[in-house]
Amino acid sequence: MTVTPGLDAEPRRIIHGGGRLWLAASNCQGKLRGHRLSGLKSALVFLFQSIIVGLAVAFIVVLLRPDLMPGVTAPLQPASFADAVDQSSASVANIYTKRLVQDQVSGTERTRFRVETSFASAVIIDPEGYLVTNYHVVATAAEIRVQLSDGRITEPETVGVDAETDLALLKIDLGTLPAIQLGRSDTLRIGDVVLAIGNPYGLTTSVTQGIVSATGRGLLNLVTFENFIQTDAAINAGNSGGALVNSLGELVGINTAVLAQDIGTEGIGFAIPVDLVRGVVDQIKQNGRVVRGYMGLLPDDLTNSERASMGIETGNGILLTQVYEGGPAATAGLRAGDVILELNGEAVYSQRQALLISASTRPGDTVEVAGMRDGERFTATVTAVERPEDPR
Repeated sequence: MTVTPGLDAEPRRIIHGGGRLWLAASNCQGKLRGHRLSGLKSALVFLFQSIIVGLAVAFIVVLLRPDLMPGVTAPLQPASFADAVDQSSASVANIYTKRLVQDQVSGTERTRFRVETSFASAVIIDPEGYLVTNYHVVATAAEIRVQLSDGRITEPETVGVDAETDLALLKIDLGTLPAIQLGRSDTLRIGDVVLAIGNPYGLTTSVTQGIVSATGRGLLNLVTFENFIQTDAAINAGNSGGALVNSLGELVGINTAVLAQDIGTEGIGFAIPVDLVRGVVDQIKQNGRVVRGYMGLLPDDLTNSERASMGIETGNGILLTQVYEGGPAATAGLRAGDVILELNGEAVYSQRQALLISASTRPGDTVEVAGMRDGERFTATVTAVERPEDPR
């Protein structure tokens, strides 16, 4: 059969045309696959680089600050209060005093005097040069010298004293000084760590460590207004007037006394709480002395059996053993034998508490008294006057 050339060529073109279209589609798909492979390769490279950078950063963090990584703890460090000492020790100064002491020569009437030198401490509480120490440190001293932690020595001015709390405020002029940070003593808890810093036996900037053994200690017959912090941090001769600081290096007390070192007695020292120090210092700065209220009464503690016999069901109450004639309490109608239950709405449990409340008033302040007399409750209003220098 003869095939016409025209008819024979047309299918060939169609076939070739279909082949060309198929080849073009195949080339497009190949290029698309290549682009996809190229993108996947770039993504893998980026991901790999990110992993490498992340591992490098993590390695540096672990190397420099392992404590920031979860589940990783820093190497154990020995327990230390060095930071607290660094913060506070520069604020503790040394005190050197001289006094004339009279000696009686045995067998003769001849009187001799000798110079007695003693060591003590003081705390810088104001960068302008104010220092706090104990009253008994500077009382009767013929000469007082202050030595700072940097070695500078000067003679201070006595701004004022308060014998009834055993505090004294001194002032020196040596430029701006490193004042200690004042803490709070009302938040102290038994068991809190404290450090005593001072000048025991002339050993400058000595530090001892202990805990708060008790707060609100009184009835020691050391001063009129007793509200001591008790501590087992070693306090020796020369520590008087030094700093009792907490673990942050903040002042919480002024070291004052230690219980007599009898056989078997140790680790019982006392410090004046900083909250009391703050009030006394402010008054001395303003007035040159401490102005306190006075009610003209002498209280005593009651035992639980005495309270029960008087029909007092609560644990509060103190007994007035004396009401001074012509004083504010007598003017208000109080009598010896009265039982005081509350002062200004505050339940009273001890004579120390009553004295502190009375001393916290100012002349002219009124004190609302709630008490019992002959089994009957009564109230009275006492107007405080200024506490005399020699109260009865």
